[in-house]
Parts: sequence; C-alpha cells; structure tokens
Amino acid sequence: MQLGQLKAAGFPVHRYLWQLILIIWALSLWLLPMPALAAEAQPNRLPLTVELLQQRLKAPVNNEGVPTIDLRRFVIDLRPENASFRDQFYREVKAQLQRPGLPVGLDLSYSLIQGDFSGNQLGLRTPLYGQALSPIFTPTEQAQLNRDRRRLFQLNRLSRSLLSNELAIKDLQLMVFRGPLSLAQTRFLGRVDLSSTFFLGTVEAQGVDFTQAIDGSQTRFSQPVSFTGSLFEQGADFRSSIFFAKASFSQTNFGQTANFQGSEFQGTANFSRVVFQKNANFSRVQWQGNTDFAQSQWQNQAIFIRDQFNQAFFLTEADFQNIATFRESQFNRPVNLRGATVLDQLDFSDTQFAKTASLNIPELKFDPKTARILGDPGQISRVLSVPTLRGNEILLRNLVRNFRQLEQIGDANQIEYLAQKLRLRDIRQQLFSTNINRATLPQLAKIGFTPEQAATIAKVRTEQPFRSLTDLMSRNIIDLATYIKVRNRITAGELSSLWGEGLQILQGLGISLLLVLTRFGSSFWLIFGIGLVAIAYFGLLFWLVDRCRRRVPIPVWPEVTETFWIFSSFGLLSLSGLVMIFRASETPLQTLAFLGVLIVPVPLGLTGIIYQQGRYHDLMDVSYFVEDGSMRQFRLLIGRLPIVPRFPFFRERYEPILWHRRWSWLNYYDLSLINFLKFGFNDIRLRDQHLPGLVSSLLWYQWGLGLLYIGLLLWTLSRTIPGLNLFIYF
Repeated sequence: MQLGQLKAAGFPVHRYLWQLILIIWALSLWLLPMPALAAEAQPNRLPLTVELLQQRLKAPVNNEGVPTIDLRRFVIDLRPENASFRDQFYREVKAQLQRPGLPVGLDLSYSLIQGDFSGNQLGLRTPLYGQALSPIFTPTEQAQLNRDRRRLFQLNRLSRSLLSNELAIKDLQLMVFRGPLSLAQTRFLGRVDLSSTFFLGTVEAQGVDFTQAIDGSQTRFSQPVSFTGSLFEQGADFRSSIFFAKASFSQTNFGQTANFQGSEFQGTANFSRVVFQKNANFSRVQWQGNTDFAQSQWQNQAIFIRDQFNQAFFLTEADFQNIATFRESQFNRPVNLRGATVLDQLDFSDTQFAKTASLNIPELKFDPKTARILGDPGQISRVLSVPTLRGNEILLRNLVRNFRQLEQIGDANQIEYLAQKLRLRDIRQQLFSTNINRATLPQLAKIGFTPEQAATIAKVRTEQPFRSLTDLMSRNIIDLATYIKVRNRITAGELSSLWGEGLQILQGLGISLLLVLTRFGSSFWLIFGIGLVAIAYFGLLFWLVDRCRRRVPIPVWPEVTETFWIFSSFGLLSLSGLVMIFRASETPLQTLAFLGVLIVPVPLGLTGIIYQQGRYHDLMDVSYFVEDGSMRQFRLLIGRLPIVPRFPFFRERYEPILWHRRWSWLNYYDLSLINFLKFGFNDIRLRDQHLPGLVSSLLWYQWGLGLLYIGLLLWTLSRTIPGLNLFIYF
C-alpha cells in the first residue's frame, strides 16, 4: 500500500515515522564503540596560537600551591612546517619555567601535540659533575641534585680503581625541570624526547598516548612518576634512568620494545597489569623497593639479566608467552609467582638467592611438554616454595617431570620430598585438627569463631557438609581475617571411621620414616651416614658382649690396646656418620631421635639383661662368633642367615674368631657390616653350641633392621643414580 493511500485511510503515518527514526538513532548510539563515545565526550581542543600562549604564560593557575602554566585541551602544532611557532613556544615556556623563586609547573593534559616534542629543551642546563650549582635552585632542589652527584662520583672512583680509566661524566649535563609536569590523557603524534632530564617535581602522565617512540634515557625522576594507563605504540626507551620515588606503569600497554636497561628504581615500582607486546629489556636494573608485575602479560621475551631485587618481587598471575630469563640476578626477598602461566621457558640459571629469598609458585600453570623451568642443579628446587598440597598436586608432578627431562635428578627428588612433606602435614592436620563438620558449638567458639559464626556453621553443615576450608568464605560465613586466624587449627571434609584414621596413622608413620631417614629417597649421604652410625654402634655392642664376660674367678677381659682401638674406631665412625647426617638432613635431631628409637632401647635392654643374669655355661673362653675359614674374600651375603648351617660338613668349616690378635676387633665391625649391608670380608656367624639366647636375639635384631636398611638404601640409590633413575621412571 502506498503512503498516500495510508494517509487517505486515516493511518497516523507521521507519528510512527518519527518513532522509527528515534529507534534507529538510539540503536546507532548504543552500537557506537566506547572510544568514539569517549572522544565525543571530551571537550573540543582549541589550536594554540601565540596570543593564547602568551596569555596563559602571563596568568599561571594555582595547582595545589604551585603556579602552573595551563595549556590543557589545546592542539599544539610543533611540526617543522610551523617552525616559527615551535621555536617561540620552547623559548617562552622555558623562560617562564626557569624563573627564580618558586618552581613553575606545566600542564599539558588532554592536549594534542603535533610533531616531535622535546621536553628536555624546557629544562635548565646544569652540569652534574665538577661545577657549582646555579643559585636559582632552592636548598631542597640542590640537595636532590647533590644526591645524584655523589652517586656519579662514587661510580667514577670505582671505574678508575677497576678499569684504570675515567667515566665520561665530567661533561655530563642534565636539563633540570623544576616544577611538576602533568600529561594526563595527552596525545603525542610525534616523537617525545625526555632524555637526560632531571624532573625535580612530580610527573603525572596517566592515560597518555605516545604514537611514536619516546626517549627517556638518562632521565631522573626525583618525585613520584605515574604513567598509569598509558599507551606506548612505538618503542619506549628508559635506559639508565633513575626513579628516586615511586614509579607507576600499571595498566600500561607497550606496543613495541620496552627498554629499561641499567635503570634504578629506588622506590616502589608498579608494573601491574602491563602488556608487553614485544621484547621487554630490564637487564642490569636495580630494584630497591617492592616490584609489582602482577597480572602482567609478556607476549615476547622478558629479559631480567643481572638484576638486583632487594625487596619483594610480585609476578602474581603473570602470563609469560615467551622466554623469560633471570640469569645472574640476585634475589634478597621472596618472588611471588602465584597463579602465573609459563608457556615457554622460565630461566633462573646462575641466579643468587639469599636465605630470605624463595620462589613462591602455588597454582603455577605450565606444561612440561611445551614449557621448561631452568635453574642451577641442586639449587633451584630448594628455593621453590608451595604452602599446601591441596590444589598443587599437578604442579608438583609437572615440576618433577620437568627436572627429570632436564636430567636434574636431585632437583626432581627434592620436589618429591617437598610434596611428601606437604602430604604429611595434611595428614597431621586431618588427625589432630578439629573437623568443623562434627565440632560442637563450644569447640568452634574455643577455636576462634564468634557465636554467630559458630551457629551459622552448625546450621549450614546440616544442609550440606563442608568439603574444604574455602567453603567458609565462599558461603560468606567468615571474613578473611577470621579465616587466616583459624585455618591451621581446623579441617573440613568427610568424617572418617576408626579404620580410616588407623590407615592415616600408618601412612603418616611410613611417610615420616622415609622423610627422616632418606629425605624420601633423595639423599644417599643421609642414609649412608645413618648406616655408618648403626654399624659402629652394633659393632661396639658385639665386641662388648663377646669380650667382656666376667672378671672372677677366671677373667674374660680384653686387653688395653684392643679396648683403645675399638673405642677410637667407634668414635671416628660415629663422628663421620653424624657429620653426614647433620649436613644432609633438614631435621638432624629428628633423624637421630628416630634412629635412637630403633637401635638403642632393645639392644641396650638385651645387653643389660645379659650382664644382670650373668653367664654360666661352657666354652666361656671361646668367642660366640665363628667365621668360614675355607676362604677369605669380599662376599655378597644377601641370602644368608646369621647362624651356622646344621649340616656337619658345613659346621666343620666354621671356627671361632681369633681373640688375641691386634686386628681382632675388626671382626666385630665386619659382622655388623654383614648384618646391616649384607656384604663383608669374612662370613661371620653365631656358633650353635652353648650360646645364650639373648646374644642370639641381639644379633637377629640387627639382622632384621638390616633388611629394612638395605631396602631403603637400594630404593634411595635407584632414585639418585641418574642412569638407573631414568631407566626406572621413564
């Protein structure tokens, strides 16, 4: 139907037509991109003319007590084709900024700068070495400049002592910018040159758009500087710059190379949520304060070679899509890598970690098939820190596989040792902590919950039991402060039966045994030191029981020389074993306590009963121990028992060991070595005639401990020998 026919029919065409137009206009506004809307919301920029410039120079505004040249929301044309205005702009603005008295600031916020911007031309040329400072500077400004002068003087003296030549700093001059500089939401269409400039005031550059490269090399920032939310579309060069106060580059986007090589951050450095699209060079940087790169994105290489981190270094939830290298860097405080993602390579080779430094890596995400974590063998695994096992099982397994692929077997074993320590901690917490699913209200209140929180916990768990401690916060029952206060005293999960708790106790004892005696199969020298102490101890006991029998009526007593040698050798062997234990074990006292429980009560008890009862039997002047006299050679005796065979012809081969020889005391160590390690030089056993049962029990007890020891020793060797380790685990 045509429009005229609709009108003739009385249809309200105009009203519906206007409604349609309004709908289309609203949709167009809604579909506009946000930058376009923001651009429309900004006030129109006026072209800066000579008249407007002189007017603003004559009437500076007061900004927090500082006179400031207000050049906001202007289009400033500094292109070569406008050379006359450009030269007049630098000349007149510089003259105004260098007036004696109070420093004058410059505000270019929301302006559009066309052409190259040479910010260093606005400063006062000042020699930084040798000559006296200009009287235009206030005492505070002179103190700030002298601080940098002293630093350069020390560097010059150090270079002369080490390199026998002077640094070329006598002619070094800086352009001093006395007042604050404001560049909020400023857009630079050309290159920006801030090199060799000393900013004595603050620099506020939030949301700046640098469409071309910026040169900030050799620049000093005496007061806080902020480039928050800025966009560096081309290269950003801040080489050898010094940030004396807080520096903020948070939410900044570096479209090309970011170069901070040789810079120094004496205050806090904030690079959180920064995006590096190309290489980021932070080599030889000194970080004196806290360094924050949380949630940063590294789409290309991250270079931190020879850096020095004196405070905490935060890489929380950082995303490394390419190689990140920290070679030859120094860390004096913890490095937080919680929740970080590694897609290529994280290199900590040749780095130095202080005793207070560690790599905190909970919830670290990386696949050992495509990514690698590198570090010095034997060091990198000891600085890795994971607080809990829950939520980090896959991470620990990936770390083990990573180090095995790199053939760093010691580091792989150290990670497994860490995992088992965390597992043992979880078992202890489940056994000895209060389960919030069955705790009474008084128990919850005693732990640290308020009466309201305890009542809420009791009500919620009847509907759905708590599966983990984080449920307390996810269900808004407690706050973070309460959670931190009570998390080590409570546990959550299904209620276990007595049988389940018994299995947990046995599992905990088994893990404790492996951790204390072998570091979970990661330390051969620890298990070897334990064996050395045990062999020396039982050798002394065997000698004592066999050689010290009675004094009357016919003494059976060793000679003084033999006594001296046995006790001297026992002291030497025990001391060697103790040195190994204290060097290899993280908890040497617990290791010695566990070893003492195994080898002290029962053997000493049997020995005490032997001397209490006395010995009244035949063959008192003959040793209890016999040796196979048919041959003398080094033997592997895993399958033999510590008793003489019953077959008469075999019995004839065994004769009592000799007593009256200067080397006779060695036979007792040989016997202890055979029982414990299942190999020795002579096949020494117990005789089967006129033998006290307690002496036999003592020998059998050590033989049983030897089975446990040889199993732990072989297991440890299988995990620490590189070739055998790879053959077993791959």
